[in-house]
Amino acid sequence: MEHPEQEKIPYSLNSRKVAEATREWLHKRGVTILEIAELVMFLQKKYYPDLTMEECVENVEMVLKKREVQNAVLTGIQLDLLAEQGQLLAPLQEMIENDESLYGVDEILAFSIVNVYGSIGFTNYGYVDKLKPGVLERLNDKSHGPVHTFLDDIVGAIASAASSRIAHRKQSEREEALGEKPVSDDAI
Repeated sequence: MEHPEQEKIPYSLNSRKVAEATREWLHKRGVTILEIAELVMFLQKKYYPDLTMEECVENVEMVLKKREVQNAVLTGIQLDLLAEQGQLLAPLQEMIENDESLYGVDEILAFSIVNVYGSIGFTNYGYVDKLKPGVLERLNDKSHGPVHTFLDDIVGAIASAASSRIAHRKQSEREEALGEKPVSDDAI
């Protein structure tokens, strides 16, 4: 029991712990940074033939540093886990467990990631969500057990956001090469 003279310490989030948990949970669910970077390369190689995997990895890493992204990753993975364990109430349990086609909250959560780097990410996301290349094909496979209703969309969104980040940065580089002063890439 609290004494009236004892003040409750206000909640304070530890940003480093959240970032570490995000990476840890992606790893636990079988997703590597390299696999996400491969999606980025898939999305951007046509536009930037000199793009390297190192650049793709770096941009995925930068996307994962954003709090909005960490929040979406942790939320989506938790919902997938709860569905996997049968811990959600009906009918939500069945909708997530079966990746119901008319259930769109998984895409809405992914949009919160894509939105961090602007509208170009939406087109990238729609493209990879439709094609399901690379790691997305594996995550979308419902025949082997784990529930990835949210995770496949989250991974596609991270790759799309990293692709958008690359496009914005490459535009800034072009402007600088032409002697123009870029507006600002602080948000990028």
